[in-house]
Amino acid sequence: MTMLNDFLSTSATWGVLLTLAAFALGTLINHKTGKPVFNPLLLGTVFVIVFLSVCGIPYASYKASASPVNYLLLPATVSLAVPLYEKWDLLRKNVLAIVMGILAGTLASLGSVLVLSLLLRLDHSQYITLLPKSVTTAISMDVSKELGGIAALTGAIVILTGILGALMAETVCKVCHITHPIARGIGIGTAAHAVGTSKALQMGEVEGAMSGLAVAVAGVMTAILCPVFSSFIS
Repeated sequence: MTMLNDFLSTSATWGVLLTLAAFALGTLINHKTGKPVFNPLLLGTVFVIVFLSVCGIPYASYKASASPVNYLLLPATVSLAVPLYEKWDLLRKNVLAIVMGILAGTLASLGSVLVLSLLLRLDHSQYITLLPKSVTTAISMDVSKELGGIAALTGAIVILTGILGALMAETVCKVCHITHPIARGIGIGTAAHAVGTSKALQMGEVEGAMSGLAVAVAGVMTAILCPVFSSFIS
């Protein structure tokens, strides 16, 4: 344990290595089992938590060391525009339906959090922490922090939302008889952001492109609408 602590104290990038190793192990388990429930992101998160707990490493130390990974969130989100560009003609022909679908999904997300918060009698800080749950962490954590929420907890909730969305995407589409690839992609991207988009890409090129678009547009809509919804619970 002493040797480990000495290594961690002298290495500036051990957090990056730990993050990559945890995700790689989660991906390996996911491929070996073939079970959607063994999501690489979920498993990687569990592995990191267990490692930090067993070794007694403060989260602040890990966060500082793994900070380069955070810098990649924004360019990774922007890269979702590539499959969208490849389906540009499809977007242009269905632009009104797509935008209205994303707006409906965004309002449903914000509205459901408002209703849940009222039923559970959450205070303003707790409500704001939950409010931007369906958009990528690159946007949600900043929105939460600016409006008085707990940004770190928002990040965890966003990741959990994405994982659940990816796990349930195909099932929900089948149960609700959603067969059109554009509708499937828009629904997944709006509800489950970038993590859901990884699942949409597995379902098809159109689904992936539309989901990537939904991540960006829903993020902008959420950033605009959250200040409005934040005033409903003081």
